[in-house]
Amino acid sequence: MSLTELSGAPASEPSAAAENPARPARRASPFGALLLRLHFYAGILVAPFLVVAALTGLAYTTTPQLDTILYGDQLTVAQVGDRPLPLAEQIGAARNAHPDGSITAVQPGDGNRTTRVVFSLPELGEKQHTVYVNPYTAESQGQLTTWFGSTPAVTWLDDLHRHLHLGAVGENYSELAASWLWVMALGGVILWWRRRGAARAAARHLLVPDLSAGRGVRRTRGWHATTGIWLTVGLLFLSATGLTWSRYAGANFTAGLDALSARTPEISTSLAAVPVEPAGGHHHADAGAGGTVESAAFDRVLTVARDAGLAGPVEITPAPAPGTAWTVTQTDNTWPVHKDRIAVDPATSSVTARSDFADWPLLAQLSGLGIQAHMGLLFGLVNQILLAALALGLLCVIVWGYRMWWQRRPTRTDRRALAGIPPVRGGVRGLPLWALLIGVPVTVATGWALPLFGITLLAFLVVDVIAGAVTRRRRPAAAPTSPAPAGT
Repeated sequence: MSLTELSGAPASEPSAAAENPARPARRASPFGALLLRLHFYAGILVAPFLVVAALTGLAYTTTPQLDTILYGDQLTVAQVGDRPLPLAEQIGAARNAHPDGSITAVQPGDGNRTTRVVFSLPELGEKQHTVYVNPYTAESQGQLTTWFGSTPAVTWLDDLHRHLHLGAVGENYSELAASWLWVMALGGVILWWRRRGAARAAARHLLVPDLSAGRGVRRTRGWHATTGIWLTVGLLFLSATGLTWSRYAGANFTAGLDALSARTPEISTSLAAVPVEPAGGHHHADAGAGGTVESAAFDRVLTVARDAGLAGPVEITPAPAPGTAWTVTQTDNTWPVHKDRIAVDPATSSVTARSDFADWPLLAQLSGLGIQAHMGLLFGLVNQILLAALALGLLCVIVWGYRMWWQRRPTRTDRRALAGIPPVRGGVRGLPLWALLIGVPVTVATGWALPLFGITLLAFLVVDVIAGAVTRRRRPAAAPTSPAPAGT
């Protein structure tokens, strides 16, 4: 798996044959030597980024429980009433608690969930103030600064995982880790399969560690490789989903979806004519995203949405501009997800447009589901546990990989070193022409699609060439030999 051959053993390992003399030593192929050396460099130089991503991701898996502990008083009600009060009354309570700003969204509460009234202010930028209202008493239960609905703690951990609170520059770390994770995972599986030799032994030790050696590098390799095999599918999933919203690779992914007409479809909010707002009566007017709106309009729009089949938690967004429709979006991210959306004209209480999740392009559906699973939301607690196990397993695999590298270090007095030597070079020179004709364009295309992968791969090649040149210059020339004197 990732770091399977991080030990730095040369492509043809004599010690393995010594441990099992019954098995003939495998002659290293050029492909195996090249993959081993690439795996070595990636393991040494990229693994630290994976450690950071695994640790921050592990912390993020705890966010649902963290929200309950830190913000339970805002997010939930102590006692569930018979039925929620009209949204107009709840919005009025939120406005009294937060006089400034315009209302950009309302998420009606039900069950033990509070109603969330979201206010935008210019000085907050992308963030908002969310006021939490008891839907049964219309009492404000507090206010938090949120980011797309996320609480401050979740926002902080999300920023830590995505860019280490370093902004756009920090995003490069997570994209670099995701760009190499799939390469290291697949490369490790291939290397481990080649090492196992016999088919029966390969199948057995794919799922059960080879612990025939009591100690040393072989035992460490057994735990390292088998754990990696168990993690392979999950790590490939994390790599793919992480890249979909990364900075550079994510932009290429979005461009690909556009070319295939597979992006999440937009919903039209245009209206034929600018509607005249009805009289507010005893319901007060409020500032919304599109100007002054009637608070009672939220109740009318919610009624239309329920009649249209939008059950469960929803978010109501006022018209973004005069003469446009309101939108109502289902926000249930657990499986089976509910992501249907409608546009509503509050003046006529009619649905003007609709976009159902079932009608989205397949790639858009898979992308949406993948992101929710990556965030630990799709399958609830089970999703959280699986992600935590992946993070812990990846950390173990990396630690075992570095341990193998250290265990393979030369210990002879004249060759003592702090770590194992790199695998032998020369794999590229030994590849057949057809492999180069296929491999080079594929590598270039992959580097274009995943720019940080391409840049670092090129850097690895440059470092390897320089290291080879330095080694050749330092290698002492062979001393000339002369015939031995007669009679000796």
